[in-house]
Amino acid sequence: MILLLMPPAMSVAGAVVLTVVLLLVAAAIGSVTTWFYAKSVYTPVIKKLEEEKSGLQMQVADLNDEIRNLEKRIDSLKDDVSRLEKQVESLEENAAGLEKTLEQKESQIKELKKKVKE
Repeated sequence: MILLLMPPAMSVAGAVVLTVVLLLVAAAIGSVTTWFYAKSVYTPVIKKLEEEKSGLQMQVADLNDEIRNLEKRIDSLKDDVSRLEKQVESLEENAAGLEKTLEQKESQIKELKKKVKE
């Protein structure tokens, strides 16, 4: 085919121009072929990665929801702890008051026993 494009008596400049044009055509064909090959190879990979990405994004959203729920639960438990601490303090105060009353009653009993013995 090249022989048909080159007449038998072509100048050197003409041959150089023809060679450069043929190289440019070959480069264009190679680029298009490479693009089609890369598209056919990497399109399924890209789709798979996009599916994984969407799945991971859903997992992230679920984990964020779980974090918010756990934070709410932590706050609720902190409130319960503070309420129980107040209740413990109140019970300790009541226990102290009851111990004081018990000591008073015991001293009254001792006094009454002394009076009974006299």
